[in-house]
Amino acid sequence: MAEQNQTQFAGADPEHISISRSKGIKIDWKDGLHSDYELRYLRHHCPCAVCTGSHGTPPEAPPIDPGPFQMYSAPLKMVSVEPIGAYAIRILWSDGHGSGIYSFEHLRKISPQSKNEL
Repeated sequence: MAEQNQTQFAGADPEHISISRSKGIKIDWKDGLHSDYELRYLRHHCPCAVCTGSHGTPPEAPPIDPGPFQMYSAPLKMVSVEPIGAYAIRILWSDGHGSGIYSFEHLRKISPQSKNEL
């Protein structure tokens, strides 16, 4: 991805992004933090209105762990990942979902390796 513009959160600027459609996303942030997002974790943290319940409806994000009695379903994959300007990425999922725009600020906030909220 191209060099990122400054944002109000200096730590929300990725230095390097590595994408594996079958494993997840790894981001090296300019402040030195390394974040590793597995597929189910990313899908569960989709920021779209449907998944978060922003329209006054119950949140519909799938669980991170489907549990032991989950019926078989095809493995979750990223069908495509595209940059949105210099501030975010959009992921089209193999389950047909694709309306979430993952801003770098959002990805930094949900980083499994960071306990600190921005």
